[in-house]
Order: sequence, then structure tokens, then C-alpha cells
Amino acid sequence: MKRTMILFMACFALLAASCTKSNNQVVVPNETYFVTVKSGDWKTTDGGKTYSANYSVPAITGDVNANWGVLVYASFSNGVYEAIPEVYNGIAYSYSHSVGTLSFDIQASDGSTVISPPGAFTVKLVLVPSN
Repeated sequence: MKRTMILFMACFALLAASCTKSNNQVVVPNETYFVTVKSGDWKTTDGGKTYSANYSVPAITGDVNANWGVLVYASFSNGVYEAIPEVYNGIAYSYSHSVGTLSFDIQASDGSTVISPPGAFTVKLVLVPSN
């Protein structure tokens, strides 16, 4: 009986040692880009109620546009980033993206007041791979 038990334990140890768990994952890191939005970049077509600014971003490929997460943060001062869409100082900021382009729109938070475009600020664009 003792011999059988030792033989069983030896076989179990060999089997356990031969089993290896392999978990191969390919992690694609996110990509971060910075865009400086200048006060002179804004254009209006409705007398100053809404302004738009468009930027070329080649990193937004067809695959990125269709399948990845596209996150945008604005820093109006001191390197503090706030997620867009955002209302800051009574101005509503929003964005959209298409292949190769990142577009911003601003308007008064009430949607009807004439506004002046803001001064320059920094935008952080984060592209996050997704399945």
C-alpha cells in the first residue's frame, strides 16, 4: 500500500510538473497626442454664436476612427486637464472625429448668446485600442 501511494504521488508530481499554463497576450498601449488650439483657429458661420476649429491628426486612421476609443481633454490653465464635452466659463466645448481629423465646436452654454473665442489652450488626445 505504501509503495502504491509513493508511486501515485510520484506520477502526480510528474504530471503536475509537465503542465504549464501559458497566457500570451499582446497589449497595445494607448497613444497620446497634444494639440495647441489657438484663438485664431476658430471660424464662425452664424455671427459668433458657434465656432469651429479643425485639426489634421493622421493618427486617426480608418481603423482608429471605427474601432478605438478617442478621448479628448482640455487644459485651460496650469496643466489641469478636464474631459470634453465640458462647460468652462459659460462656453460649451464639444468635439468630433473622422479619419485624419479632430474637430472642436464651442458655443454659449445657453446656445444662443454671441461669444468670443477663448484664448489658446492645450488639448490632450488619447487613442485607446479596443476589441
